[in-house]
Amino acid sequence: MPNLEQLLETIRAQAKDRFILGITGPPGSGKSTLAALVCKLWMEQMHNTKSGGADIVPMDGYHYSNEELDRIGLRQLKGIPETFDAAGFVEKLRHIRSHPNETHYCPRFDRSIEASIPNDIAITPDLKLIVVEGNYLLLDGDPWKELADIFDNVWYIDSDESVLLPRLINRHIEGGKTPEEARTKVDSTDLPNARLISNNRHRADLVLQATDLTATGSI
Repeated sequence: MPNLEQLLETIRAQAKDRFILGITGPPGSGKSTLAALVCKLWMEQMHNTKSGGADIVPMDGYHYSNEELDRIGLRQLKGIPETFDAAGFVEKLRHIRSHPNETHYCPRFDRSIEASIPNDIAITPDLKLIVVEGNYLLLDGDPWKELADIFDNVWYIDSDESVLLPRLINRHIEGGKTPEEARTKVDSTDLPNARLISNNRHRADLVLQATDLTATGSI
């Protein structure tokens, strides 16, 4: 596995005003955990170099509300690309990229209430590394493909379904579903999403193995 500290040193050397890093992969692969670890390591390095902080913009904040999903008949498939405000997500990242001297407010998804909290994340001008994590950062359909012009780098976390399946089932059980409901949700949404996402792994700048990340204790 590549050394994360060395990867961040490379990013620091490449970054001029701001570096936008995408972390993507199938659901349950460890995107959120890796994004948090990258920010933690960056901040630790920042104490020595004083090069600016880091924060995370999660794609999940751009879920459509449950009310909107009920209206368009996609509530049971929440998590597929069509259940996100993809245009709003792309536009926000474009503004973060093009207006680094402004503060940008982004939503955060709260799994405990299955809803997004508007303006809960402040991307301030002092932040030099922005980590964007989400499932669909490498999709080649509209408007997702526009993200390619926004990111400086995209990392993909690769994972076998045998690793993803127990994680996803446990996630849904912890969210209040019965084991049977959790398995139905995984089969109907999560695993098809994982297969869709994996079709675009070749577009990533770097592919990391989820098993390697687990071995290091980062997931």
